[in-house]
Amino acid sequence: MAKLSILDLAPVPEGLTPRDALMNSLDLARHAEDWGYNRFWLAEHHNMIGIASAATAVAIGHVAGGTKTIRVGAGGIMLPNHSPLVIAEQFGTLESLYPGRIDLGLGRAPGTDMTTLRALRRSPEAADTFPRDVQELQALFAEAGPNQIVQAVPGAGLNVPLWILGSSLFGAQLASMLGLPYAFASHFAPEALIDALKLYRSGFEPSEQLARSYAMAGINVVAAETDEEAKRLFTSAQQSFTNLVRGTRGRMLPPIDDIESYWSPIEKVHVSRMLSYAFVGSPATIREKLQRFLDETGVDEVMVAAHIYDHGSRLKSYELLAEVWPSVTEGRSADATAAQ
Repeated sequence: MAKLSILDLAPVPEGLTPRDALMNSLDLARHAEDWGYNRFWLAEHHNMIGIASAATAVAIGHVAGGTKTIRVGAGGIMLPNHSPLVIAEQFGTLESLYPGRIDLGLGRAPGTDMTTLRALRRSPEAADTFPRDVQELQALFAEAGPNQIVQAVPGAGLNVPLWILGSSLFGAQLASMLGLPYAFASHFAPEALIDALKLYRSGFEPSEQLARSYAMAGINVVAAETDEEAKRLFTSAQQSFTNLVRGTRGRMLPPIDDIESYWSPIEKVHVSRMLSYAFVGSPATIREKLQRFLDETGVDEVMVAAHIYDHGSRLKSYELLAEVWPSVTEGRSADATAAQ
């Protein structure tokens, strides 16, 4: 049965502050734990006034400290922005404080624009060393050798599961080569999802961490009692992605009645393509769409982003999804059995 998880960007709605956003993230994680979600990830983005999770390890500690059982992690840490030693120490500390609950997803993109990249003191060529940096991080989490001069303390010898994140074939190849679980960012870059999954599975090499391939896909879900209400809530995400296409920064905007008045026809094409894996509607509507998605991809886990302006509506969306999820997976299992 496919698992269900949450990707939270700690969105900062218009009129609220980053503190509000981080407290909302914790509140969502506590509810998600009660609703049976498997894991709760936060992402590293810089110089974005609508996202409050730039200090990702700190935000993870905030959420893990306020929950009890749900796995908490990074989706992800942009490793070329950091030294592997510092990340091993940060996540070794998190694993020491919250044992058995911490995940570390790793990406090679900067998580920001080129100007901010320079402010991070990162070289544009830093992504070229990503595979080597992942292997260095693996070595830092391994048991320290007797003559090992540099150690991650805490970190060495701790079980912090590593994931490779990606939106292209590169990450799929690396994850398969290293025998790591793979998460595809189809919630904003859907084009290569199917090809990446095929490449990952076909080339997977078992490792100490993972005996068989394990794939997760990001999607967008906005659920409400009616299709009409869900579509209106979804206009906040559509506005945000339109502003991304325009290169405009800002906080999350409230929903509007007519999205057609907000974007141009060309912007609509771009945004609709980026959000092609967005499932919006009532529980009955999203159930059918999610079953088709699982049949198409065969992923082991789905990680859901919900870019919803009102926190109460966001909670309701995730609650409705949790309620419908068992019937999604049961329906898929029944269809698969009938086809055999």
